[in-house]
Amino acid sequence: MTPSEIQQAADTLWQAAQHGRPVAPLRDSWPAMSIENAYAIQQRNITRQLANGARRVGCKIGLTSTAVQRQLGVDQPDFGVLLDTMAFGDSEPIPVSALAQPKVEAEIAFVLRDDLAMPLPTLADAIRAIDYALPALEIVGSRIADWNIRITDTVADNASSGAFVLGTTPRSLSDFDPRLCGMVMTRRGEPVSTGAGAACLGHPLNAVLWLARTMVRMGTPLRAGELILSGALGPMVSVAPGDVIEARINGLGQVRAVFQAESAEEKQQ
Repeated sequence: MTPSEIQQAADTLWQAAQHGRPVAPLRDSWPAMSIENAYAIQQRNITRQLANGARRVGCKIGLTSTAVQRQLGVDQPDFGVLLDTMAFGDSEPIPVSALAQPKVEAEIAFVLRDDLAMPLPTLADAIRAIDYALPALEIVGSRIADWNIRITDTVADNASSGAFVLGTTPRSLSDFDPRLCGMVMTRRGEPVSTGAGAACLGHPLNAVLWLARTMVRMGTPLRAGELILSGALGPMVSVAPGDVIEARINGLGQVRAVFQAESAEEKQQ
C-alpha cells in the first residue's frame, strides 16, 4: 500500500468510529494490505487520538487463542494500544452507544513497575518488571460490519479495541498462578463463559513476553506504569444495553462491567 492508501484506510476507520457506522472489511478495498500496512494504519489513528488529548496507558494482546488464530489464518498474536479514554471503573456505567458491536472477555491485566526496553526481553525480565496483576474485562469492538474480519482488518482497527474495566484487588505474581487460575464470567448471575490462564498462549506471561519483544522491535517499548491486557481466558460474549457482566478469577478477585440501559430516545431510533 502507498502512504496515500494507508491514510485512506485510516480515514475510513476513523469516520466509522466517529459516526458509529461500521464499514465493509478493509481487505475488500485494499486486498494487498499486509500486516505491516495494517499496523501503520493503526498507528495513524492512534496518533490522531493522542493529538486530540488522549494518553497511552498500555497495550492489549489479541489472538491469544489458537482456535481464533486458525480462524483468521495466522500463527501469532496481535496488539493494540490502550488509551485513557477507553478506561472505565469497576461497576461504572458504560454507555453502549459509545461502543462498536461490543463483546466482552475476561483477562488478567498486568501493571509494570519497570520499563521493558532491553533489546531482547526474557521471561525473567518480564516477571521482574511486573508490579502487580488485576482482574480485567476487555470490551472489544469492531468498526468492521458484522465482525467480518481477517488479521489485517483487526490489526488496522487497533486489534478490535473498545474499552476496558479493571478490578480493584492488585495481587503480586507470588500470590497466584496465572496459568492455573480458573475464570467464570456471568451475565446477571448466569454463567456465560469459563476458562483458565492456560487458554492464553499456554500461560498469560507468554503473551506478555511476546508483547514486550514486539514493542521493542517496533521502537515503542513498554514503560513503567503501563498496563498490559494479556488476552482472553475464555470465550467472548456479546453484550446489550442493561447487561451486567462479572468475572471471577481464582486467586485474583472479581471485576464487574455495567452497561447502561437504553434511553427512551435511543429506543425510538
